[in-house]
Amino acid sequence: MKRILLYLILLGIFPLNLTLAQNYKFGKVSEAELEEKVYPQDSSANAAILYKKIRVYYRYDSNNGFVLITDVQERIKLYNQEGFDHATKKIMYYTPGGGNEEKVTSLKAVTYNLNNGKIEETKLKKSDIFDEKESRYWSSTKFTMPDIRPGSVVEYDYTITSPYLSNIDEIALQYEVPVRKIEVQVESPEYFVFKPLMKGYYPFQIASETKRGSINFTNKVRSGGGGFTSTQTKYENNKVDYTTNVSKIDLENVPALKEEPYVNNINNYRSAIKYELQYVKFPNSPIDYYSTTWTDVAKSIYDNPAFGSEVKKTGYFENDINSLLEGVSDPLQKTSIIFRYVKNRMNWNGYFGYYCDDGVRKAYKDKTGNVAEINLMLTAMLRHAGLDANPVLVSTRSHGIPLFPTREGFNYVVSAVSLDNGTVLLDGTAKFSTPGMLPPRAHNWMGRLIQKDGSSEEIDLTPKEMSKELVSVNYDITEDGIAEGRIRKQFTDHHALSFRQKYYTANEEEYLENLENTYNGMEISGYKLENKDDITKPIVETFSFSKENACDRIADKVYLSPMLFFATEENPFKLDNREYPIDFSYPWADKYIINIRIPSGYKTEILPEPSRVMLPDDLGSFLFNINETGDIIQVMVQTEMNSAIVSSVYYGAVKEFFKQLVEKETEKIVLTKI
Repeated sequence: MKRILLYLILLGIFPLNLTLAQNYKFGKVSEAELEEKVYPQDSSANAAILYKKIRVYYRYDSNNGFVLITDVQERIKLYNQEGFDHATKKIMYYTPGGGNEEKVTSLKAVTYNLNNGKIEETKLKKSDIFDEKESRYWSSTKFTMPDIRPGSVVEYDYTITSPYLSNIDEIALQYEVPVRKIEVQVESPEYFVFKPLMKGYYPFQIASETKRGSINFTNKVRSGGGGFTSTQTKYENNKVDYTTNVSKIDLENVPALKEEPYVNNINNYRSAIKYELQYVKFPNSPIDYYSTTWTDVAKSIYDNPAFGSEVKKTGYFENDINSLLEGVSDPLQKTSIIFRYVKNRMNWNGYFGYYCDDGVRKAYKDKTGNVAEINLMLTAMLRHAGLDANPVLVSTRSHGIPLFPTREGFNYVVSAVSLDNGTVLLDGTAKFSTPGMLPPRAHNWMGRLIQKDGSSEEIDLTPKEMSKELVSVNYDITEDGIAEGRIRKQFTDHHALSFRQKYYTANEEEYLENLENTYNGMEISGYKLENKDDITKPIVETFSFSKENACDRIADKVYLSPMLFFATEENPFKLDNREYPIDFSYPWADKYIINIRIPSGYKTEILPEPSRVMLPDDLGSFLFNINETGDIIQVMVQTEMNSAIVSSVYYGAVKEFFKQLVEKETEKIVLTKI
């Protein structure tokens, strides 16, 4: 019988499931796992999660009541050195102070290697575990696994204990590397009623069941003590039975979530589950509702003194603002003056959030504050000037798109002022922005505008104004194949904002060195920059350049890419299919006007053909024109993307659009000797 079964397995009639055969108990790493050279379902994977188990449950503590426990076990295979990043782990936990802090405990970690057929274990030392304060509210436990090599398997588990009973963190089911097996189990007593919220494109099912649980109470009871009777103390044990609701997710061979360019935040599209607390109902107590709408979330944030009360304070700035606005009546001019004043006076400390830490008054005095202090202050000043201004709750791109109504869905706040020509968004932390221009970190689809009475409405954060880059290039090609000439570049709107941010983070020498490296070793001289401090005007930079080996010489022919180092050489879109939208952050248009003087003694043999490529529904266009007059070749290349966000429905068209763009921009001019 055993021989027959083996024969059937070899034939594939009864396929052998290695996942089922594997022992996932901590420490039970197999030789097969260590010998594995590539992940079978994805040979390009540098690492893979062989097993991950997450169990979330409530434990009753006689001193503190219920606490929320999260147990995590993870086993990871490192196929090569490129996968070594997955041997470093950061565990985040909430530490706001005041005694109500989460804790990471029971951490153990082991690296496994195969040496001459023997499994060797290297344990993580306590001295290699580091606890750090990440921000005012968050801390982390960090470690890097020891003795990692190509082929190693690393494994760790830990426990997070939290007093915050309503906050079960979002549980990711898909990662940057493939997952062989993942198990999730969430257990909640009947007193806590949760609603599971699913997101992502990789499908999964939730299995539900119940089990019985109990709480044992020990009470101390005193009796007697009247008259001459001695007091007696005895202990009574009481037991309360309850039902535990259990939800389980069990997945195998989950593909890696592969990131492509132009994705605002890949976490928005990761398959995951979030448990929203709907209500709490303890015996003999009223129901305490937690489930909310976005309107409820905004109202609760506004009612918090660190938000609503702060935006109402005005006394600390009134004299300064009154002086600034003396004789000014135009609303747009008032907006611009106040916005410029806040940007010049205030310095952002880098902290996100929608609540003030030290308050607007202290922030104004110290000239520094978090994003809430700066932008609530800005809103208050605009209101003081008689303008219809309101704060806007935002989730930054790095924070992700808030799919479900929770206070954790937002982590930022900006200001909005209503003028005759529409609503103008402002962010006082963005030094180089102009009215109506939010920094890219805040370009995350929709925000929530909160009125003075606490009511709220959605507001679109997506930029509509086209940001332009205009590049003029005039150069000569020498007989030695050197390109020499001059370049003039002009940037507007978000292109200009991005330029100023990069330029001011380095000195000019470093900036030019980076620019030369970006353009493949080009030498720059005569650099000039205009309007770097006047943000109302476009940035203009001009410089002379020299580039060796700018063309290929074969026999008596010269092969020249007319756009030189400005050509797009690779299609950024590589996936066959894409399920998430293409996010350019803002509409843009790039235009190149290039004049090339060909060397004496040469003539043009082949010129690329003009080309025009259009995306459907006027989403974008590409135009390539070329002509020749005497010894001058003139090239005009223009690319426009008219929408900041393009639906995945158009992915095939966009991929083909950039394919043709790359082919045309890299096409060669052929010169031949006369």
